[in-house]
Amino acid sequence: MKFAIIKERKNPPDRRVVFSPAKLIEAKAKFPKAEFIVESSDIRVFPDETYANKGFEVTEDVTDCDVMIGVKEVPIEALIPNKKYFFFSHTIKKQPYNRKLLQAILEKNIELYDHETIVNDKGFRLIGFGRYAGIVGAYNGFRAWGLKYDAWNLPKAGPLPNQAALIEELKRIELPNMKILLTGSGKVSNGAQEMLDAMRIRSVSVEDYLGNNFNEPVYCKIDVLDYNKRLDGAEVTDVFDFFNHPETYESNFMRFAKVTDYYIAGHFYGDGAPYLYTREDVKSPDFDIKVVADISCDVDGPVATTLRASTIADPIYGYDPATEKEIDFKDDRAITVMAVDNLPCELPQDASEGFGEMFLEHVIPAFFNNDKDGILDRAKITEKGKLTNRFSSLQDYVDGVE
Repeated sequence: MKFAIIKERKNPPDRRVVFSPAKLIEAKAKFPKAEFIVESSDIRVFPDETYANKGFEVTEDVTDCDVMIGVKEVPIEALIPNKKYFFFSHTIKKQPYNRKLLQAILEKNIELYDHETIVNDKGFRLIGFGRYAGIVGAYNGFRAWGLKYDAWNLPKAGPLPNQAALIEELKRIELPNMKILLTGSGKVSNGAQEMLDAMRIRSVSVEDYLGNNFNEPVYCKIDVLDYNKRLDGAEVTDVFDFFNHPETYESNFMRFAKVTDYYIAGHFYGDGAPYLYTREDVKSPDFDIKVVADISCDVDGPVATTLRASTIADPIYGYDPATEKEIDFKDDRAITVMAVDNLPCELPQDASEGFGEMFLEHVIPAFFNNDKDGILDRAKITEKGKLTNRFSSLQDYVDGVE
């Protein structure tokens, strides 16, 4: 089995890679029958010579490889027919801008495995960059606060080498007695929490956060049953009641918005769930949030201040509650919003190391153990020029039927 670590060709350039040189050495040691070839790249965070120095072949031509492993979408003209491909295709939610990509994959008889579809038998994702989105998102939110209030001037995350460097920068700033709210319970929110804990910001309970004032910065991490309540008023202790019946709930987020200065949105938002806060909520004099780091970045969705995704080059904008429009983030009327939707790109080295660890644990073994855990079978979107049964619901999307 011959695996190619392919060059990233999407613009803007993405410096991440699925396997670092160190992780590739580990993969080779664990699976000596696997052959790993590296496609030459001038943008990858790990230079070609680093792979070559570790004994891996670096080449411009990977057409003789069986499995192509990348991060972002592969441009249609770069797709090699009759191969297996792993990358984030951004097609499984029927994204219109990638319909032609999926059509081309079918036409070229490519087996597509999307990183998002690599799940266990319970449907939980096994690999992803979520933790790194949380790490960078929390950092960027503090950077936005400093710029809004001229309190400090943190450098952008991208030029810094790793998470440790981000933490060192954050340790230099002196926070006011602010209340920080973090939503979520998965990899994204855990990554953000790592940063808050590294800054030695005290974690407090929901009750203390809502009811007390503090002489120091504090944070509170909350999950869906903290910011949603049953419409019938019934007490709920089972989170699956919410997941299975979101229509029977309403948001209870405003009690947090009244006392929060900086909000980090690190939750997963499911279809049919109540919005955390609406544009009408933001108009309320009780809404006190000043800076929002929306890592989840669902545009015009559950976090009403997120009007659009921002960019690494220009990550911050202002939201005017009165007009519901974008304004300068330094304006006194503005709620400052950081809503970059590709945050892990700013931490390419750490993100690549972590991603490769998960890929090596869950995916590579499946090629050598007859896929005994069904990893590949569940993840496969296309096969022999057709959608697999698991993803047959994408047929209307492929056919261009709205």
